[in-house]
Amino acid sequence: MAGRLSSVGSRILGGNGVAARSAAASFRARSGMGLPVGKHIVPNEPLVKHDELLWDNGTPFIEPCIDRLAPHIGKYEALAWLCGGLGCFTALGLLAVWNDKASKIPFAPKVYPYDNLRAELGEKA
Repeated sequence: MAGRLSSVGSRILGGNGVAARSAAASFRARSGMGLPVGKHIVPNEPLVKHDELLWDNGTPFIEPCIDRLAPHIGKYEALAWLCGGLGCFTALGLLAVWNDKASKIPFAPKVYPYDNLRAELGEKA
């Protein structure tokens, strides 16, 4: 599609099509950069049992897909930290709702001249 659009643009601008052909070739080859994670290696032997759990991007160090950053923290301790953090955000939100002055006075109070029109509105001085 991009090659077709560049050929149309080349014809509109009066070119002879060389730019369109080179642009089409570069778009097809991902601008010369190749695939995002290197060459795709087709396996020629049976895969290991849990091959889908390993990330092999061509470097010498194969990484697990599931990171075990803190295996010493249990699931209930992690749940307690999650609930505590969400509780802090909830408390902050409720504090903001409770202390919302804009909802109590939804408009700015008008300030009139002559001492806020006290004499004109009937207040005796």
